Amino acid sequence: MIHRLLLLILSSLILVDCSTEPDETDNLPEGHTYSIVQDLEWVRPGGHALTMDIYTPETNQENYPVLVIFHGGGWLINDKTTMTAMSEYIATNSQYVICNVNYRLLVDEENTITMNQIIEDAMGAVVWVKENIATYQGDPAKIMVTGDSAGGHLAAMILLAGDQLESDGFSGVSLGFKPTYLPAGESAESIASTSGLDVQGAILSYAALDIAAACRAGGLESSSNIFWSLAGARPRGIFGDSINIDNDPQFYDAVSPQALIPASTEKLLPPVLCTVGSADFLVPPSSVEAFVNLMTENGHSAEFWIHEGRNHAFLDGGGNAFLGTEFERDAIPAITKMISFMDEVFYSNQE
Repeated sequence: MIHRLLLLILSSLILVDCSTEPDETDNLPEGHTYSIVQDLEWVRPGGHALTMDIYTPETNQENYPVLVIFHGGGWLINDKTTMTAMSEYIATNSQYVICNVNYRLLVDEENTITMNQIIEDAMGAVVWVKENIATYQGDPAKIMVTGDSAGGHLAAMILLAGDQLESDGFSGVSLGFKPTYLPAGESAESIASTSGLDVQGAILSYAALDIAAACRAGGLESSSNIFWSLAGARPRGIFGDSINIDNDPQFYDAVSPQALIPASTEKLLPPVLCTVGSADFLVPPSSVEAFVNLMTENGHSAEFWIHEGRNHAFLDGGGNAFLGTEFERDAIPAITKMISFMDEVFYSNQE
């Protein structure tokens, strides 16, 4: 029964992630204009070019806070175009520079990429943004990270593991991360020592927050996860074939935001907004609420917002017949909530 339910869920995800993506922002009320730099290559690990799109509002502000976006897709499919409609809407209707980021997927480099490398890509993107975003009128001291589903997991990892940086990454005695991009003369340790991955907030939309539990349930690494076939790859462990959840649970805990929440007396985290649809059967609202409760129990500021009547992937551009989602109807209320949250963090104390 559980196996059949898992197949139903994964089958529905194929419909979610294979939806068409018209530019639905054409039909929305017009705000201000923006400039855009598309497909800017920010790093090339192993010869694999990683790019981002940067949107800058044209409202005559000297500089703007920055929102870094990571797309979803189960760490196996999709790219930054999934978040293009959201990026365009935020750039048009708020005062933020937007960085819409590509990262490597598990199936890249002949199906050898591991989960920690994906996290290192996301961390490297934030390091790059901090070093370079002033060129695009972004304020490197005012950065928020966000993502949906798998992208929400990456944003959460930046928030919770951004100080766990080591030059040997996951290959040493302890399990740390080496950002894919490092400025000249910098090391993972020097970035950590100067709080180089600190951000001022995070928005986690229907995020995958307990990777260890997902792998114990068998879905993420199993052949029943038809994301693998959709991506055209052989199913395998997220850390390769030699590491598994039963024998090596520490690897999975190290990439599970749920297991990484510190007490505020050890490290006070910036404000977090967690959103989820009330009808989401992939990331149940109860799982997101449990994460928020654990955050607040540990002394952090975390807000829980339920998008009533919505299912998974309500932020993705394009419509989806199976889930009945439409960008204008379903994404805009959530994006409006996101902008309000960001404004409270970055603009509420301005006169």
